[in-house]
Amino acid sequence: MTTARSSLINVSATPYYHCVSRCVRRTFLCGYDKQSSTCFEHRQGWIEHRLLLLAQTFCIDVCAYAIMSNHYHVVLHINVKEAESLSLESVAERWLSLHAGPVLVNRFIQGDALSDAERERCEEMIEVWRERLTSISWFMRLLNQHIATQANREEKCTGHFWEGRFKSQALLDEKALAAAMAYVDLNPVHADIADTPEASEYTSVKARIEALRNEQHTAPYLFPFVGNPREPMPEGLPFRLMDYLELLDWTGRQIREGKRGHINTALPPILSRLGFFLWGSYLTCRLRFS
Repeated sequence: MTTARSSLINVSATPYYHCVSRCVRRTFLCGYDKQSSTCFEHRQGWIEHRLLLLAQTFCIDVCAYAIMSNHYHVVLHINVKEAESLSLESVAERWLSLHAGPVLVNRFIQGDALSDAERERCEEMIEVWRERLTSISWFMRLLNQHIATQANREEKCTGHFWEGRFKSQALLDEKALAAAMAYVDLNPVHADIADTPEASEYTSVKARIEALRNEQHTAPYLFPFVGNPREPMPEGLPFRLMDYLELLDWTGRQIREGKRGHINTALPPILSRLGFFLWGSYLTCRLRFS
């Protein structure tokens, strides 16, 4: 018997969750399908684009992701503070960017004169949408439904694209969060698809490294690293990006039973490979306080 999602996701216990969705029968519907000799790798780009679009709309931050040929992983952070700070108009505009809204709410956004009863009804609907903006179930639904519809339209077929409900795991402390993020970002390396994290396509670590090279504060639409807790505590992941990259490099070099790939132990450390070895401290300081 399946477990109710409400009992698996409880923001009062932790705002961090590791979620996984797999293609039906684990077929390569986002990779190269040997049975039909058809390449569907462009769909990985669809998922990445949709994921980051939803991160802009929902009050849910993307901490890490890896999009593989027949499944994807994502580590999410539920940002309740952001949702609570939004005005009614902001909530409505976010939700209606993904859905067609009732005429009454459209009139409310446009500033039309409403009766007290009409305004009360609008506020009731918008408060429901506010809750949905922090719902991982709604987030994953709008991600998976969109990709399934787009893929079925491309193949001119009907039927299931994903094997069922997404799986979720609560990350109850910082160690669990770091371990889950590293596991996600190292998926292509462990699958022997990429030799190193920086060469791993459709992953958050590659996006973060590219942002570093461009001297950006963080990769667009990803939850930033803010370092060790301090007052006032900025919103973000509670460790430094440079430390996380070194954790990835160390973890990826371990030979694990059941995993085909690992980082070659003869390779230099990741900060050295990326050219950050000598000026990594400067970058970290600049990115933390910019």
